[in-house]
Amino acid sequence: MSDLIYRDARPDDIPTILILCHAGDARGADTPPLDPETLTDPRYRAAFDEISADPNHRLIVVERDNEVVGTLQISFLPGLPRFGMRRAILENVHIRADQRGNGLGSQMVQWAIKRCREAGCGIVQLTSNKIRLDAHRFYRKLGFEQSHEGFKLLL
Repeated sequence: MSDLIYRDARPDDIPTILILCHAGDARGADTPPLDPETLTDPRYRAAFDEISADPNHRLIVVERDNEVVGTLQISFLPGLPRFGMRRAILENVHIRADQRGNGLGSQMVQWAIKRCREAGCGIVQLTSNKIRLDAHRFYRKLGFEQSHEGFKLLL
């Protein structure tokens, strides 16, 4: 699968990224339909600009045959524990539905892990919704351990 191209997202990728994220929504059939009118909401561009301006964040798209087939975000965090070990967080790992099951997800995550190592990180973390059991099996297969319980507080 060397025909994949990984690149930093551009502003014109925002709608495609949002569509990929929506398609991977953990609510499944209960996910409300995506309103195409919302894809140009200026808040998305503001968030994109903030991500792009910070060297500790990378919003990546993966292309095959000049089409975006996947996306993920890597955030690098400094920390004091473990003698100041730098860590990475993977977020919003999504693959186009017609590209699932062919190893693309594994290749994408392994690519991201390599970038994390290159950035000096000693650990890569991620969260996955409790109901996404297939995703949990996928991450365990890649060597991730379910070592912590996650919490959220919506504000």
